[in-house]
Amino acid sequence: MNEKILKAAAIKYVKEKDNAPRLVAKGQRKIAEKIIEIAKKENIPIEKDEELVEVLASLDIGEEIPPQLYEVVAKILAFIYSKNKKF
Repeated sequence: MNEKILKAAAIKYVKEKDNAPRLVAKGQRKIAEKIIEIAKKENIPIEKDEELVEVLASLDIGEEIPPQLYEVVAKILAFIYSKNKKF
């Protein structure tokens, strides 16, 4: 990887099951690189937002995102859904 990745976080949202997106992975350095590697391998869109990853990194795995993140995460999910429709 060209760019040094220090932190990464992954969220998942299952409309029928979840009230809000949940944190499913987080990590620093090597773990962050592995999260990005898996996302790329699985064709999962990646959004670079250092402030968002800082907040997500403060959550526990499995925890729903807090309401103050709904708007920014909704924009990211809308972007992902629009990309998925193209495939």
